[in-house]
Amino acid sequence: MNRRIKKQILTLASLTLAFFGLTTAALIHAQGTPLAIELLPLGKDIGLSKGQTVTPAYEGWYEKEDGTIALSFGYYNRNSGEILDIPVGSSNRIIGGVAGEVNQGQPTHFETGRHWGVFTVNIPANHTQEVVWHLENQGKTFHIPANRSTDYVIDSIAGDANNNLPPEIRFTEDGLIGRGPSGITVGPLQAKVGESLSLDAWASDDGKISGIAAMFIGNLPMTPPINLNWHKHQGPGEVAFSEPTSKVPSEGGMASTEVTFSEAGEYLLRASVIDMSGPETAGHSQCCWTNSFVKVSVSN
Repeated sequence: MNRRIKKQILTLASLTLAFFGLTTAALIHAQGTPLAIELLPLGKDIGLSKGQTVTPAYEGWYEKEDGTIALSFGYYNRNSGEILDIPVGSSNRIIGGVAGEVNQGQPTHFETGRHWGVFTVNIPANHTQEVVWHLENQGKTFHIPANRSTDYVIDSIAGDANNNLPPEIRFTEDGLIGRGPSGITVGPLQAKVGESLSLDAWASDDGKISGIAAMFIGNLPMTPPINLNWHKHQGPGEVAFSEPTSKVPSEGGMASTEVTFSEAGEYLLRASVIDMSGPETAGHSQCCWTNSFVKVSVSN
């Protein structure tokens, strides 16, 4: 890639991010979906470093390929410097899910900022009980229900108006494919405290770009790569990734990381694969990222 094209990509990417910041509220309002949580009155405390709340956010629902329903949730940690851990239990539970299990794969580790569609509660199509994410922190209680009206249908796996489909991920080269917020879950793998565990992931994308990003990047002479990010999702101790973020060619490639754990226990790691359209276009258009999960049992 020559220097001129590199400069063009960087410039256009910067413009895209700036434009997203100015237009996110207008776009979401125009789509007829609820405003992003950070645009609501509780968002007044944006930028404070600690002591602020983590708020659950309901993103919408979609029908999976097997006919079941996925209810997509994200969250907003208003702290700029404080990461919160809230174990599954009375302060972090799903109400109304399948079999009444309070653990439906919700995060217990909350990174700073807004995170869209980090997990789904999966229910049968005929499920009638209301599903709620109940989260308590910083002395406040949040009780966020899932709304299954047609206004909340999202295009997480069906593709958006531009026929942009979510990226795909596998944890073995010829393994099961994860796509959309639900993705796939593998494991449990076995690890020991303080010893690194190797994780490999194969990702690919259709190369299409949607939303505002397409205005700036869509006509470049090459297809932008996709981002593969690793996160601690659940678990009692600290988790460190040697390569927390990797760039993967959209036509497909492998990314590897070494992960270490500070304490014994059961962990759930999340790999998110995001194309250049990005979760910032959240609303009806949630076509552009995929989650998948790795269970790890860590012993001393």
